[in-house]
Order: sequence, then C-alpha cells, then structure tokens
Amino acid sequence: MNLTVNGKQHEVDVEDDMPLLWVLRDELGITGPKYGCGIAQCGACTVHVDGIAVRSCQLAAADVDGEITTIEGLGTPDALHAVQAAWVEHQVAQCGYCQSGQIMQAASFLDLNPEPTDDQIDAAMSGNLCRCGTYPRIRAAVKTAASRLQGV
Repeated sequence: MNLTVNGKQHEVDVEDDMPLLWVLRDELGITGPKYGCGIAQCGACTVHVDGIAVRSCQLAAADVDGEITTIEGLGTPDALHAVQAAWVEHQVAQCGYCQSGQIMQAASFLDLNPEPTDDQIDAAMSGNLCRCGTYPRIRAAVKTAASRLQGV
C-alpha cells in the first residue's frame, strides 16, 4: 500500500488491518506518535489525516484515506508551528510522553476553531491524557497559539 506521510510517498507491505501507529513507528521509523493505551483513549498516538486529528492506534493502515502528518511534519526546528512554539514558551512538557499527541490535537482543533473559549479548549483536549497534569499550561499554550495564528 502507498501512504503519504509528512509530504513523502511511502510504499509499505503490511497487513491491511495493521494499525497506522505500528506502520509509522515500526515500518517507517517515525517515532513521534507514541503508544499509550492501544484503545484510542489517551491520545498519545494522535496524528493528522488531511488535517483532522485521529488516533493512529485504532486506524487500520488500509483505511487511511488522505495525507498523514505526524509531529515530525508539523513544523521544522527552524520554523516551529505556532502550537509547538507556544508549548515551548509555556514550558508545557514535563515528562513529554503525551506531548506530540497533545500538540497534534491542539493544531487540528485550532484549524477548526480559531478563537476558542477555555471551555472549548478543555473539551477538545479532554481526550488527550497527561499523567503529569500540565492541563493549565496546555490550555494557556493553546490560547497563545490561537492568538498567534490569528495574527494578534
């Protein structure tokens, strides 16, 4: 099967029902998406398919219809995405394990809702768990990113 990941075409020979997470990590060596729970409840494996946040641990590779973006393709070291830059500014990460999924969820959310309220941020991010409990910093970073994306 052919997959477009972070703007590059990849041909992979895997079973149709292999979760996208394992294709990304084991077949393509893309390690930003993390394995957390395996049942789409924690968000550590979040990637974008055509800009929409999806849980890659529960999406079969054969069911992918669109371009896949992982944290590695969201920005670059020289030009961070606004969400990534806000994460750094607010020092969101502690252990960091969940952060790629958090950032991918936030970036997709802000594409759909560029001027969110605190309640909307909390609701949108509620499916992404952080064992370190950095939720106030996550909300602050999402608000900062939203302002920057709006040019404020």
